[in-house]
Amino acid sequence: PRIENHEIFPQRVNAHFVKVNSPDDFTMITWERGSGITLACGTGACACCVAAVLTERCGRKVTAHLPGGDLQIEWSQKDNCVYMTGPAVEVFNGEYRV
Repeated sequence: PRIENHEIFPQRVNAHFVKVNSPDDFTMITWERGSGITLACGTGACACCVAAVLTERCGRKVTAHLPGGDLQIEWSQKDNCVYMTGPAVEVFNGEYRV
């Protein structure tokens, strides 16, 4: 919580901690403000891919290993878009009556 609530982040902050395993593979853990450590963060994985490319630590196609499962991330040179592919599963089904 120290980084989330640091004075330089008046609205708090999310943080991603990344270990680059190889040019096409990294492991990450996400701390989300108000939630703590989460199982996954797709936008964070995309941002980490871009950061790894810009700092010459990874290529444009990587596998991101997160506690909730793996994601395939590609920062396309063709259209400059970042694409994420991974599993989607239903974790809850409910009904709310008004």
